[in-house]
Amino acid sequence: MKKEDLPLTVPIFPLSNFIIFPKTSVPLNIFEPRYIDMINDSMKSNKLIGMIQPKILKKDETILPKLYEIGCLGKITSFKETDDKRFLIELKGLIRFQIIKEIQSDKKYRQCKITYENFYEDLLEEKIDIKFSDLELIFKDLKTLFEKKGFIINWKGLEKQSLNETINALAMASPFTLEEKQVLLEAQNLETRKTRIAEILSTYTFDNFDNKTIQ
Repeated sequence: MKKEDLPLTVPIFPLSNFIIFPKTSVPLNIFEPRYIDMINDSMKSNKLIGMIQPKILKKDETILPKLYEIGCLGKITSFKETDDKRFLIELKGLIRFQIIKEIQSDKKYRQCKITYENFYEDLLEEKIDIKFSDLELIFKDLKTLFEKKGFIINWKGLEKQSLNETINALAMASPFTLEEKQVLLEAQNLETRKTRIAEILSTYTFDNFDNKTIQ
């Protein structure tokens, strides 16, 4: 997608403890009426929605949760309606964005005015080859964490992806907390994201994984 084709106003899907990175794809099961409306509207226009994490609400659930400033624009690449009126979609991450302000409208879902100013490099198609042996070395601790928490990852299959795709996919699927995942999303580039993963992993003691709360 070109810069000039990026929308400056997007429907927002606030999903807790879930992030999508550029160049990664995820399946989503849509069942809430307001988000059914959002997907319907999106399918009729540009098929784009903004994924972002809400900040945790402590008490009053009737108040809309505040949103993190940074999210990721996603494009619906696959769409299916089930017999019980749910939508099963595949969403591909395109580029991160920063919220400027929330827009009031008559829609049931939230909409925001956004900017992509600091994230245009997400649109670049750069391929950095990486060997499986290198990947195992880089993600040794991450692999241990995944296995300890019962996550099954096709590590050999990751060899076929670019380094960018691999790191983003692992960061997205990791059993990290909401706040830790947000740190990874906001990391300016691939090298910074690799460093942040290592920093987060260093806070985990492998002997007490089972005692650490994973959101």
